[in-house]
Amino acid sequence: MATPAISGFLPERNSIEIDEKHVAVAESARSDDSRPDWTEEEEKKLVRKIDSIVMPLLMLAFFALQLDRGNIGNALTDFFFRDTGVKQDQFNVGQQLLSLGIVLLEVPSNYILYRIGPTKWISGQIIAWGLVATFQAFQHGVPAFMVTRLLLGLTESGFIPAGLYTITRWYKNEETSKRFAWYFIGNGLAQACSGLIAYGVLHMRGVAGKAGWQWLFILEGLFTLLVGVVFALLFPASPRNPVNLFGKRYFTERETYILVQRVVRDDHTKEKGRKNVTRAELKATFTNWKLIPHVIITLGSLAPASTMMSYAPTLIKSYGYGRLRSNAMVSIGAWISLIMTVTWGFLADKSGRRGPWVFGGILIWWTFAVCCRALIHNPNAGTRFAILTLAVSFNSMWHATNGSWMALNARSAGERSITLAIFIMSANTSGIIGSQLFQAKDGPLYPVGWTAIVALVSVGLVAAAVANVQYRVLNRKLRRKGGEEQPLWQT
Repeated sequence: MATPAISGFLPERNSIEIDEKHVAVAESARSDDSRPDWTEEEEKKLVRKIDSIVMPLLMLAFFALQLDRGNIGNALTDFFFRDTGVKQDQFNVGQQLLSLGIVLLEVPSNYILYRIGPTKWISGQIIAWGLVATFQAFQHGVPAFMVTRLLLGLTESGFIPAGLYTITRWYKNEETSKRFAWYFIGNGLAQACSGLIAYGVLHMRGVAGKAGWQWLFILEGLFTLLVGVVFALLFPASPRNPVNLFGKRYFTERETYILVQRVVRDDHTKEKGRKNVTRAELKATFTNWKLIPHVIITLGSLAPASTMMSYAPTLIKSYGYGRLRSNAMVSIGAWISLIMTVTWGFLADKSGRRGPWVFGGILIWWTFAVCCRALIHNPNAGTRFAILTLAVSFNSMWHATNGSWMALNARSAGERSITLAIFIMSANTSGIIGSQLFQAKDGPLYPVGWTAIVALVSVGLVAAAVANVQYRVLNRKLRRKGGEEQPLWQT
């Protein structure tokens, strides 16, 4: 999937206005019970076109986010603690501040997104955190480290739910799990590549008098700034007005009409309306008790994943492997995770069910977490590396499907926006928990840390079972009451 080339510049303003009027007239003429006035082949061709324009840019942005968020783990193998004067316990607090910064502005960020649209807001965010990520190369001392991690979190806040919400505007409900998984490919691909990139860049220690970890921050931060500019220039404004900053229109009038209608027919809550979330939607979302199991799933099962992201290279190094080689070795699990995330999303969409796949994914993750805890005293480095690799491979593959599950059960566009913000707030709150699981006094085997990981994933597994049961019970009650007008909850 490649980003479309820019083949022309600003078209006449009237052509854009005519296209929007064309869509509006077509919408008003539509009857809810009428058949679609387009062919299946037209729709399939259109979906492929959306996939080639919208998804690559969102995935590229997520790739940049994860590089800047996760490269600190690679920096630890290049004498980061020694060079900056930061200790491990202080490092853990800094990671908590990163997650806290994201949580604090998650809902406000999504609120702004809802008002001004993804192109302006997301591109602005990318450039903002790109600047922080670049200049963190020049930090020294504990205060600078703490401030930098907090700023990085504040500028990154809202990006992930913004991307997820944007996907729901372009795709039908039955297509979202797969696209959510594709979106998280950007995250997984960064995790898979970061170790390999770090292996090369960290060899630059001494170039221009800078440490390897400094070059890592500089180069990856500059890459993010470039991504922000590309996103601002190329991402289409909206499904109803799919025009980039240059004025290039990605879809014809006919394609724009089909694009809007097929999504609205599938889910009437996506009808065009106000540009703000109402108080009623805010209240409905924050009092929705059905979200509680999803939040617990994320808090419990994803917290250890953030621990892995920070400490996996250090763990592998402790098995006896070289400090730079350990960064490359982490990538094996990340590549497997990338494949499994896509597979999980595809299977969830194919089956039309999300709950069983979330439960199954967490069950596999729980199994390997138990194995890691059981083998901490095993003298065989190869065995411990293999099990750790499998744990990394399966610790978060279910996460995107859980987000899709939550989004599909939102009852309006505004609720969906805030629901996705809560979803990512939960993910980053789990990072606050995960940042403290491995303590210096518990190293290098971390028996207490691994026990806590098993306990947390166990809680997530129980919550996944509860989430599956609650929707089945609710749907059974709806059927008994004959509530045909009320859509069934997605299971």
